[in-house]
Amino acid sequence: MKKTIITALVAIALVSCQNATQNPDEQEEINSKTMTTLNLTQEWDKTFPKSDKVDHKKVTFRNHYGIELAADMYTPKNYEGKLAAIAVSGPFGAVKEQSSGLYAQQMAERGFLTIAFDPSFTGESGGEPRRTASPDINTEDFCAAVDFLSNLSNVDPERIGIIGICGWGGIGLNAAAADPRIKATVASTMYNMSRVTAKGYFDQQDNEESRYQMRLATAKQRTEDFRTGEYPRMGGVVDPLPDDVPQFVKDYHAYYKTPRGYHERSGNSTDGWNISGGMALLNMPLMTYISEIRSAVLIIHGEKAHSRYFGEDAFKELKGDNKELMIIPGASHCDLYDGGDNNYIPFDKLEQFFNENLK
Repeated sequence: MKKTIITALVAIALVSCQNATQNPDEQEEINSKTMTTLNLTQEWDKTFPKSDKVDHKKVTFRNHYGIELAADMYTPKNYEGKLAAIAVSGPFGAVKEQSSGLYAQQMAERGFLTIAFDPSFTGESGGEPRRTASPDINTEDFCAAVDFLSNLSNVDPERIGIIGICGWGGIGLNAAAADPRIKATVASTMYNMSRVTAKGYFDQQDNEESRYQMRLATAKQRTEDFRTGEYPRMGGVVDPLPDDVPQFVKDYHAYYKTPRGYHERSGNSTDGWNISGGMALLNMPLMTYISEIRSAVLIIHGEKAHSRYFGEDAFKELKGDNKELMIIPGASHCDLYDGGDNNYIPFDKLEQFFNENLK
């Protein structure tokens, strides 16, 4: 039982717009460079209702590693001029039909052009082997989203921001440190995925021997992966729930394993990450240079979130007076995925933040 619970915790942690002003020739040129082989679902298969206040369509773009990424684009109806734009991704192990799509659609209702994208190796995006994580490639995914948005004729390339949810909050901060085109960053209910992988929850396994044993196990699995040509999964959110799991595991189950947030392409809802898929996170720390972020940052956490310490510690490293930490009273980690029972996601605050910093 104990081994099952530990495995589940690791798995969790590794947890049509027709635009009136878009130039058709320009869009065709962009598509010819990006849209190739992905098989994209066209029906509405999100975990949230479709808004009648925005237009929606599927788009694709490539990152600098040649991986084609799939995204949902949300555009406000009846807009004028060039728009500020926001790229959204996360949670870690989720897909764009879940939390990131909800954030993107909500922000489009508030006047921003948005995309919610599946990271490399996940969802409808490309990349092999599937369900693999990379601090470098995943940071590049955010930068590639900025590439795409910057080249749309209805977007002002000087007014682009990002939202990273859960593990993608830390990756978003990493991207903001690397890419000054990102003028405003929101990290919502964030994880530092390299920290939790290398040190465990609350840094309780922060020792050389623990990391060495993880390296041994992953290396052994890589040998087996190569021999068989297969990449076994470690399992998504544990189901059914044992009685003695921590509350945050129950919270994950209530989102990923119920109609509230279940999606068939989500690793957290189904069979999880590759056993060997998170090796790079153990050895390549994220957010090393976040103290050098010069653009605006907003970190949001629930008061009761088990992950709260990730955001609070990250906030301490940030410099400048355009950085803010917002704690939501009564909210847990997963309440900021979809609002929970009390609409905990502070969309009014997000709208204000991006309006002020994407002028």
